[in-house]
Amino acid sequence: MIVILEPNIDKNGELYRRLFGHLAALPNIQVRTHEEHGIQQTLTELYLVGDTAALSLDHIAALPGVVRVVRVSREYRILGRHKDDHRPTAFDYNGVRFGQDTLHVFAGLCAVDTREHVETMLRALREHGQVCTRMGAYKPRTSPYAFQGHGKNCLPYVFELAGNYGIKVIAMEITHESHLNEIHEALQHSGNPTGVMLQIGTRNTQNFELLKIVGRQRDYPVLLKRGFGITLEESLNAAEYLASEGNSKVVFGLRGMKSHFGDPHRNMVDFSHVPVVKRLTRMPVCIDPSHSVGTRAAGPDGLLDIFHATAQGIIAGANMVLVDFHPAPNTALVDGPQALLLGELAHYLDDVRIARNAYEQRCARVASTAISRGY
Repeated sequence: MIVILEPNIDKNGELYRRLFGHLAALPNIQVRTHEEHGIQQTLTELYLVGDTAALSLDHIAALPGVVRVVRVSREYRILGRHKDDHRPTAFDYNGVRFGQDTLHVFAGLCAVDTREHVETMLRALREHGQVCTRMGAYKPRTSPYAFQGHGKNCLPYVFELAGNYGIKVIAMEITHESHLNEIHEALQHSGNPTGVMLQIGTRNTQNFELLKIVGRQRDYPVLLKRGFGITLEESLNAAEYLASEGNSKVVFGLRGMKSHFGDPHRNMVDFSHVPVVKRLTRMPVCIDPSHSVGTRAAGPDGLLDIFHATAQGIIAGANMVLVDFHPAPNTALVDGPQALLLGELAHYLDDVRIARNAYEQRCARVASTAISRGY
């Protein structure tokens, strides 16, 4: 059960102490506090865990300081979309809004290789009006002999250049608690010129200790990729790990399923799950067509498979796209064969707009039909 309190309630005040004390005294019930800090106000939610079926919704709702009560109907208590639950589905970070009604493209380098390539990429993004990118500093690899990323050594110039070119959010994978500390220190030392969305890769979706650590920090939002060998439900529960530790600014990423049924693509594209995740949870949904497709192959129509996969996800309602670009893919140290060329960036962004317009037209048609039928 979720108890939503009055905005900006004073947690040191008598009203809050009496309310919390009353709830904590309920038999077989534990109370957890969760806060959402917005620009203008702070929202406090109390999560009642235990034998909540015996509690009266009306009784809890009538307590002083309570605005509304939501009875949890799914396993994802914090991130889930529960019955009669109208809590906000968006969050703001560094001037960028992320929600189930927004769309942002994070085009960039799967792995940072040189300062020159970083700057060339960021310059191209600015020229096309983009404020988000992906830049991999830490790269978990299947082979221990493969390039693992430059790590903390590249962070200072990546953040400096991002600030110079107006990039507000960088999606950056981490695999260890030390990476979180290194990113935080590098941002502070460079004067916080940009922001970082921490990325939990598919290999770490069930690294529960890492999820707990990342969930406890509130400075950065998190992009959690679906595990490539587990069910959707298991991956959604991994996202709930983050939120249960206090950070509910989570974007859920679909990046294809590990299966030979997807051949000749790198993974089996799972973008039909975009509306499923949005229906079950309040998380924005990201698609990663580069790691789903894994090649620059094109069909007879001349469109690359990555373009088609992107359109499939966006027309299904995706809110974020994580896609590989590189100034010189033949020299890329990671995933060069799937990286798009900078000369294709304008075409790609146009294709994204076409797909998004189609999605919005479909939504408008459904809305107008529902109104005409009196729903």
